[in-house]
Amino acid sequence: MDVNAMLVDVTGEISGFMYTYILVILLIAVGLWFTVRTKFVQIRYIKDMFTQITEKKHQSGEKTISSFQALMVSTASRVGTGNIAGVATAIATGGPGAVVWMWLMCIIGAASAFVESTLAQIWKVRGKEGEFRGGPAYYIQQALGSRGFGILFAVLLILCFAFGFNGLQSFNAASSLAYYVPSADGSGAVDHAAAIAVGIILAVMTAFVIFGGSSRISVITSIVVPVMAIAYILLAVWTTVMNLGELPAVFGTMFASAFDFQSIFGGFAGSVVMLGIKRGLFSNEAGMGSAPNAAATASVSHPVKQGLVQSLSVYIDTLLICTCSAMMVMVFYVQDPATAQTLNGMPLVQMAVNNSVGEVGIHFMTFAIFAFAFSSLIGNYFYAESNFRFITKNNAALFVFRIVCLVVIYFGAVNSFDLAWNLADIFMGFMAIENLVVIVILGKWAIAALDDYTAQKKQGLDPIFVADTIAGLPATECWHEKTLEDFGKQPLKEYIESAGEPDFKDQ
Repeated sequence: MDVNAMLVDVTGEISGFMYTYILVILLIAVGLWFTVRTKFVQIRYIKDMFTQITEKKHQSGEKTISSFQALMVSTASRVGTGNIAGVATAIATGGPGAVVWMWLMCIIGAASAFVESTLAQIWKVRGKEGEFRGGPAYYIQQALGSRGFGILFAVLLILCFAFGFNGLQSFNAASSLAYYVPSADGSGAVDHAAAIAVGIILAVMTAFVIFGGSSRISVITSIVVPVMAIAYILLAVWTTVMNLGELPAVFGTMFASAFDFQSIFGGFAGSVVMLGIKRGLFSNEAGMGSAPNAAATASVSHPVKQGLVQSLSVYIDTLLICTCSAMMVMVFYVQDPATAQTLNGMPLVQMAVNNSVGEVGIHFMTFAIFAFAFSSLIGNYFYAESNFRFITKNNAALFVFRIVCLVVIYFGAVNSFDLAWNLADIFMGFMAIENLVVIVILGKWAIAALDDYTAQKKQGLDPIFVADTIAGLPATECWHEKTLEDFGKQPLKEYIESAGEPDFKDQ
């Protein structure tokens, strides 16, 4: 065995152990803890999740972005090729019941997403051009007073997203063309020349976006994400409507598999439960410390507003996009189980769509994969740059960093870097563990902000946040009384008294 193959095997074992026996348990435990502590905020405030999407920017500056734009950036990163191929793999490997457990984990994870994104808003910082930045690295430094651990998180995120996952997304985009330009060796891979072309195109398209700054990134994702998501949803709805008669069998198969306790406990690590949990949690990234980097950039009047919006992003990723993939696969699964059970990943999705709408479905899936991959490239880079700027504000270093990121995208399209991707999984595991520990420690401040939001809502106010009203809150750079003119409000005391003083005690 050569050294590379050995390292691939070793890192694969480490990644598998970390995710199966450590990270999944932590993610579930933290999600349940915050579900209880916030009194099911992810369910109680579903209405507010939607109303806050359309909130206009509250702070001045051309570089600031709206709540909707921040939602699209985070959704762009959450929604990737894993929402298509990953769901099919979970069904093929663990069984149809994985989908049910994926739904349950989504609801639990939304509470963690709310807390980490609210914390990111509380401890965000403002750049020279008026833009906001933030995320776990920032709230680790400000709220816990540890720049060293903040830098550690930033480095892990950069290694994971910029140098690992972006290479994977680029590779998946190139591989989607294998149906049209297969390799001459009959391996089923894409032709090498076509892969080179895809790598160049993706690098150029990404360069156009990232050299335009965060505002251009948010504008592009605000267009690409809704368009591709709506198109994908319409295809899934069409597939479902055309096969309404199969729905009882689809849901019956999923729930029977989900609660087949003999198979569950016979091999828990690879069971339908574990695969559903892993797919749900790792697809929507709730609690893993990535989405808060987008949440912090939004210009809102209260941190909780963006916390709620980011909970909605978790629902969009899993309950909507992943479910669309699951329904298309499951219709095929119940119609032709013999064939479906011989396929996995992207081939299973392609054949499922082909089964429903014909060959045009394969063409659409190719477009969808490419669009999902490109949006993830942009969202992932956005996170990486925010954390790079946390480490250093040197513009020359940032320019070099951007070039290196583009090179990674190109080489990702033409090479299958199994070792790099295993390492990216490991980096993300450590990143998530650090973030989960931190949000458990700091979670009380997100809950205090939620109480403040609730109190103001009860007074009929459009909530605004001033850090000085939260007793004991560690120092923040934003959210002080002197900045209230940005919200177009009178001083907080007068604003509250105009509707009667709310009760800031625990609701």
